[in-house]
Amino acid sequence: MLLTSVQRAATGALKGFAPLFDRVLVERVAAEVKTKGGIMLPENSKAKILEATVVAAGPGARKENGETIPMNVKVGDRVLLPEYGGSKVIIDDKEFTILREGDLLGKFD
Repeated sequence: MLLTSVQRAATGALKGFAPLFDRVLVERVAAEVKTKGGIMLPENSKAKILEATVVAAGPGARKENGETIPMNVKVGDRVLLPEYGGSKVIIDDKEFTILREGDLLGKFD
């Protein structure tokens, strides 16, 4: 099985960690520090980044009869996050956010 660079980074950086049920671990995309014209942006003018990459995903939510509902996102997907929500965690000196799959707003192609 061939792994993408994101999946390789995820398995290396997060060895021994897996989200439970329908939770997703994401890493926010880095903020732009320059405009397209080359102007450096000051720290306070940067907008909150709402795009992230899925680093790890749980197996899915469970129905009352114990059956698992499969996840709609997988490792490596780019997703749109809500402005607020999720739990910030630091693993191996990197900052990630854990949230439920239902809290994600969308998935980029």
